[in-house]
Amino acid sequence: MFEIVEFIKKVEGLKLKPYEDKFGNLTIGYGRNLDDKGITKEEAEIMLYTDLAIVEYDLEDIFLNYSDMPLDLKVVLTSMMFNLGKYRFLTFKKFIKAIKDKDYKKAIIELNNSKRARQLPKRTELETEYLKKLIKE
Repeated sequence: MFEIVEFIKKVEGLKLKPYEDKFGNLTIGYGRNLDDKGITKEEAEIMLYTDLAIVEYDLEDIFLNYSDMPLDLKVVLTSMMFNLGKYRFLTFKKFIKAIKDKDYKKAIIELNNSKRARQLPKRTELETEYLKKLIKE
């Protein structure tokens, strides 16, 4: 099997980002035809967990106390970072400051007063519900 794998790798080549093959099919990896085959649920799960590990690493870089944060807060931050990526997430300066200050009311205001909130109202509403759990009455 090793010989076969190495031959396929050699003739297909490795592309880590999607591209169109010579027939116009969206392709990735070692010739995986995404248009016809797609990916399996198991592959999607592996990709999700890989992406979440990167998100967690980035959040730990931004929030030094990330590992000690409440789960509800981690859910919101992970959702945002997963959706935005690190560099767009970092543009939410007032939101990040509010989180660091543990001012969750302010964080909710900043979260909802954004272009992202208008683009993703349902997601933002769910994130807001998680943040509301952190507000001490």
